[in-house]
Amino acid sequence: MNAVVFLVPAIFNIVLSVLILRILLQLVRANFYNPISQLIWRVTTPVVGPLARVIPRWKTLDIAGLLVLLAVTIAYVWILNALVPVFFYVSGWLDVLELALLIIINLTAKLYVLSLFAQALLSWVGPGVNNPNANILWSLNEPLLRPVRRILPPLSGLDLSPIPVILILLTIDHVLSAQLGHFA
Repeated sequence: MNAVVFLVPAIFNIVLSVLILRILLQLVRANFYNPISQLIWRVTTPVVGPLARVIPRWKTLDIAGLLVLLAVTIAYVWILNALVPVFFYVSGWLDVLELALLIIINLTAKLYVLSLFAQALLSWVGPGVNNPNANILWSLNEPLLRPVRRILPPLSGLDLSPIPVILILLTIDHVLSAQLGHFA
């Protein structure tokens, strides 16, 4: 049973992360022809594509992707609650919906922390190198970093804007992880 309790969240977290990345990459208008964008698009299109034909986007927000993300997260909550009812008692749809939204926000915060760390590492290892990974990370992270750069300009050529953003995201993750318990 321990293996199942480990595997179910691991598999769902991977699936949810890919769906979140699809939504975020479209939202920030990342380069569609980037190999990473293409991979995420091809992996998620069989699931999101049929719904996307019926439900159009709103500006750059993929409504169909959001609905699929929410449906998969709700399924995750029900499955994990059925496997381990001790950790969380889900009594109705409102509890499930609230938990699903908290899981999505928490996983999005974790993805952003990971992407900010990856971008920082890439900037140290190969600054100025045109790398498709760095381009996607820049597209994804720039909307979060730009407002912080207005307040915290570069210091001696060092961009310190990721530090407060990561601290805020880690705080969100910590608070939500305490509420989510085993789902986090």
